[in-house]
Amino acid sequence: MDYETPQFFRVMQYAADADRDVVDMVSGNPDWEPPEALREGLVDYADGDVSEFQYPPSVGLTELRTEIAERRGVDRSRVLVTNGAGEANHLATTGALERCDGSELIMTDPVYPYYAGRANLLDAESTFTPVDETGQLDPADVRAAASDETAAVVVNSPNNPTGAVYPPETIEALVAVAEDHDAVLVADEVYDHYDFTGAFESALAADSDHVVATNSFSKTLAITGLRVGYAVFPPEDGPLGDLVERARTRHMIQNVAGSRPAQAAVLRALRETPPEYYERNRERLRDRVDRFTEALDAAGAEYTTPGGSFYVMARFDGFPGTMANVERLIDEAGVAGMPGEAFGESRADWIRFALVTPRVEAAAERLADYLG
Repeated sequence: MDYETPQFFRVMQYAADADRDVVDMVSGNPDWEPPEALREGLVDYADGDVSEFQYPPSVGLTELRTEIAERRGVDRSRVLVTNGAGEANHLATTGALERCDGSELIMTDPVYPYYAGRANLLDAESTFTPVDETGQLDPADVRAAASDETAAVVVNSPNNPTGAVYPPETIEALVAVAEDHDAVLVADEVYDHYDFTGAFESALAADSDHVVATNSFSKTLAITGLRVGYAVFPPEDGPLGDLVERARTRHMIQNVAGSRPAQAAVLRALRETPPEYYERNRERLRDRVDRFTEALDAAGAEYTTPGGSFYVMARFDGFPGTMANVERLIDEAGVAGMPGEAFGESRADWIRFALVTPRVEAAAERLADYLG
């Protein structure tokens, strides 16, 4: 699989250029409202003192880092605020490669394409470990693939695209693999607020010097355009303590700093948004999963039932998940999804649908009419 050019925007542009109505189930942009406190934070910021319009600390607003650190149970010095989870993952991965004699990154198949694309960009060796039919990753397979050449193991739970939530014992076993090979477990936890199973536990619970946990407020607060993420690195006084300082330096060289108003608004939202906001969004997605998969049943499709995140993968008999077929669905059925082949070989027959639209039933009915 060629991961050189991410395909998301290609599909989105093709759908936008279609000469018919298309239900967009490509992007992971939440269609629900951000917290009220976030909007209020932006308004108040705009009316603030001129001094607040200048550079923030490169590592992120101190109050925001403190809030994150308290929520994650770590020292603030381990927290770096980044330009979304994408930069957090990049900093963690490049740091792991720099400190290791090897250049291997172990990833899952299917894989979020940006992980594999980053491996190509960094000229790293990619090793893919297939997950099972439910999306679960067997740590024994990762251990069998790991070697002294392994710099990092990159995982995502709750998972995009499968919706799998790795249980704590899986994460603990993956941490052990990283420790045994002096590698880094990069744990992307961006969908942690969309766990429907109750089984999710952060990799930080392992209390290991070989874990970098990354996250973002893009999905949690429905603000993908504000680009506020973060990484929690190992303690500076530990064996991998140089990772955080390297990340700070690279972050400053690449960005100077992040967006001050975005960080201020996120801080306001974290402090003032009640738990009901997050539960309401989880319930919204549970309902959409039920409605979409019921309609997929009518179409005779095989599909995944996500334990977390907000994606469903479907397989239609005789209609593999190629880019050509995805374009046919846009043109002839009016539904846009992501080709399974974009995520790797093991799900090449599947198509991934993002349930971040209120039109999930209409989309499923169109699929049933076209493919059923």
